[in-house]
Amino acid sequence: MLFNSLEFIFLYVPIVVVVFFILGRYKEKKYAIGWLVFASFFFYGWWDVRYVPLLFASICFNYLVGKRLELAQNKKFWLWFGIFINVSMLAYFKYMDFFLGSVNAVLGMSYFDLMHIVLPLGISFFTFTQTAYLIDVYRGDTKNTSFIVYCEFVTIFPHLIAGPIISHRKMIPQFIDDATFRVDYRNIAMGLGLFSMGLFKKAVIADKLAIVATDVFSNALGIGMLEAWMGAIAYTFQLYFDFSGYSEMAIGLGLMLNLKLPQNFNSPYKATSVIDFWRRWHITLSSWVREYLYIPLGGNRHGQFSKLRNLFVSMVIIGLWHGAGWTFIVWGALHGLFLMINHLWRNFEYRLPVVMSWSITFVCVVIGWVFFRADSIGDAVQIINTMFDINSLHFPSGGKWEQWLYWTGASFSAWQYKWSMAKCAVSLMVLLICIIIMRNPCEIYVNMVPNKKWMCFISLMFLAGIYSVCAMGTGEFLYFQF
Repeated sequence: MLFNSLEFIFLYVPIVVVVFFILGRYKEKKYAIGWLVFASFFFYGWWDVRYVPLLFASICFNYLVGKRLELAQNKKFWLWFGIFINVSMLAYFKYMDFFLGSVNAVLGMSYFDLMHIVLPLGISFFTFTQTAYLIDVYRGDTKNTSFIVYCEFVTIFPHLIAGPIISHRKMIPQFIDDATFRVDYRNIAMGLGLFSMGLFKKAVIADKLAIVATDVFSNALGIGMLEAWMGAIAYTFQLYFDFSGYSEMAIGLGLMLNLKLPQNFNSPYKATSVIDFWRRWHITLSSWVREYLYIPLGGNRHGQFSKLRNLFVSMVIIGLWHGAGWTFIVWGALHGLFLMINHLWRNFEYRLPVVMSWSITFVCVVIGWVFFRADSIGDAVQIINTMFDINSLHFPSGGKWEQWLYWTGASFSAWQYKWSMAKCAVSLMVLLICIIIMRNPCEIYVNMVPNKKWMCFISLMFLAGIYSVCAMGTGEFLYFQF
């Protein structure tokens, strides 16, 4: 069940929210919490009920290890045991086929048969969430709670599938606060507003950009310079509007239940350095890696070389976390290299003009996304070479670019191909300007006052999103595959 599906919007969410507040008002807290846990397991099982036992087993295991960490004297053993089991489970389901395939490639023969394991939805997110919980318990930063509340922490449906990654010590007080179980109409209004803005970003913008990006990346050898740049930038925007839209929908759903999930994006394409980019992009993942990986590795405490090494290792792991493929590893390594160069540059007193800094950062990010999206390293290299090959600057004789303008109601035939490419370029430029000058929805909703103008604005965005879903179908969120 996707956030942008009609059954989720018009059936699941209203039922879950109404029943939660009824139970919260007329019954004890545990009944309302139990209802959210049941609803979240149902939400997860809608995709594939066979993996519900895996999720439940992971919850039970980490909860029991957390109890041992609070009570046992040999805490370090239990911490490493818990981390080992979590990482092993993630490695088996997500990386086993990748490992076997890589070994076969090195040996030049099919020595191992691939297992073709279906990746459980959201396994990367709930594994990272619970690993952080174990580390926090070990450090004494958080305490174990009742099993039902812990289940809510892991499974709460707004964040379960694709984040944002939440912290046990920050969320548990919200789960048990009396105010959480009382209807707050302002929170509901703000939640609906954020959800509608996220739905608009996903259904109206990201799903349309996917047409251009898919057309380019599926035809890496048959494109020209303009197509390569348009495809790369289209995917750059598609991924942002898709994932940030999902995160804002998740935050909005949390607000409807009086839960404040952490912000995951802060206008990342406004960044003027790669360091700044990673402070704005997928904030909860960046924070997780910094707190539970980069700092334990030594952070910047042991000199410049160790700092740069730890940055590079952290980014490679971030790349591998996103997907079992060499393209993701190269993407992570590339950003690790960018960060190393960025930190070394800061040792010099000379500062580039803001426009130049932004331009270099944006181009670096776009190049990185080419590896992130491409089917192979060879395809990625081919597209990047074409992007900088002036000899390939031409207008091809055919293609599917006119589909990008489907939302305008226009129809373009083959002889109008150049005109449709011009329209694509203009559309991407308009999106870039909007991204640079406009505030993101999480900034907007804080100061938004629910009035008639606000209701009209949100209603238009919601209706546009629903219309797009009905017209084009329910496209999956990109981060579901990670």
